[in-house]
Amino acid sequence: MDEKAVPRKAEKLVGVKGMNDILPPESARWEWFESMIRVCMARYAFRNIRTPILEHTALFVRGIGEVTDIVEKEMYSFEDRSDKHGQAEHLSMRPEGTAAVVRAVVESNLLYDGGKRLFYMGPMFRREKPQRGRYRQFHQVGVEALGFAGPDTDAEVILLATSLWKMIGLTDVRLELNSLGQPAERAQHRAQLIAYFEKHVDQLDEEAKRRLHSNPLRILDTKNPAMQELVAGAPRLLDFLGTESLAHFEGLKAILDANGIAYTINPRLVRGLDYYNLTVFEFVTDRLGSQGTVCAGGRYDDLVVQIGGKPTPAVGWALGIERVLELLKEQGGQTPLQVPHAYAVVPDAAAMPQVLRTLQQLRELGVCVQMHAAGSEGMGSFKSQFKKADASGAAFALVFGADELAQGQVTVKHLRDGVGTQTMQPLAHVAQWASSLQFNA
Repeated sequence: MDEKAVPRKAEKLVGVKGMNDILPPESARWEWFESMIRVCMARYAFRNIRTPILEHTALFVRGIGEVTDIVEKEMYSFEDRSDKHGQAEHLSMRPEGTAAVVRAVVESNLLYDGGKRLFYMGPMFRREKPQRGRYRQFHQVGVEALGFAGPDTDAEVILLATSLWKMIGLTDVRLELNSLGQPAERAQHRAQLIAYFEKHVDQLDEEAKRRLHSNPLRILDTKNPAMQELVAGAPRLLDFLGTESLAHFEGLKAILDANGIAYTINPRLVRGLDYYNLTVFEFVTDRLGSQGTVCAGGRYDDLVVQIGGKPTPAVGWALGIERVLELLKEQGGQTPLQVPHAYAVVPDAAAMPQVLRTLQQLRELGVCVQMHAAGSEGMGSFKSQFKKADASGAAFALVFGADELAQGQVTVKHLRDGVGTQTMQPLAHVAQWASSLQFNA
């Protein structure tokens, strides 16, 4: 054989760093979690919204802030091709979900008949150093309640999150609360904060010095151990709140107390974006190292105006799916795996027309069936097929042997009862016995 005719093995292509494949059986955990999300959202009457992955860069510059790390360092942005007028569009892959949801709500005039409770699920993108629980493509679930001003809605979105934790069996999280007050109160606190840190500028790290005048609230969120004592002595925003802001915060706490929701007040819990006001909160854990925030949210009454809408109160939260699933693993929680109800053992490929006709009937009746397919060397031995049936996790093997088919029957063998109980079932009356397969022991 001419060696030149043998094709060379192509160089193996790999995925982009920090953007991970989600493969079976791990993908089953994701599908399970997403199904729990949908059930939980329906109970609270939150409706699904889906926005594009690509948005105009200006949306995030305006909605997140030009001096934030996300906009300055982390967004995947590019200049699209010029249109017929010679103008190019500046586009970005969404780094978070709230700004896009608000843009869609404003653009579609979705609030014309009153407030809306919305939720989203999907991938977000940030170019940062990949580490445990933090990736360049990551996935968020978020809720946004727009058009509701009271502390009852703040409490409702927190209660929704706690209900979700119960549904999925997540226990190792705790709730932290704070209030950012209103812009005027925050401005007074900001001035005092800058003055305080200016007196101790020699103790600030380079990141804090950079943020001192552009975003001083974020200094309070530093993870630098050398600055913890300094930050602990900084002016507290809670001490600058007026009567209305305090009443809102007390109203939230009263509802949480009435529902038995434990929380701690964390005066250092902040948001670095100007549109946040009043309630902010986080569900945090100690099990994931530095990536301890599992779910974060707050009230953002000024964002709708910044994106071009009418003044509209709003509150929401977002959680990272990767972090939640990682935390479930860490605490030893078990999530369901996708396994078929039955596995079809087919000794003779010639029987496939009749076998597939029966399997189609079973599938249309709601039974999940995995079929043993022929390989390059044929169907394989009876023993090897049963090994694969067992490995599939199915509760039953459906044996389509020559003797069974000659009698118009199939052998149904129990794979999980410890004794291999088996029965014969008629192929002419599949509907009569299909429901007996729809459980996994």
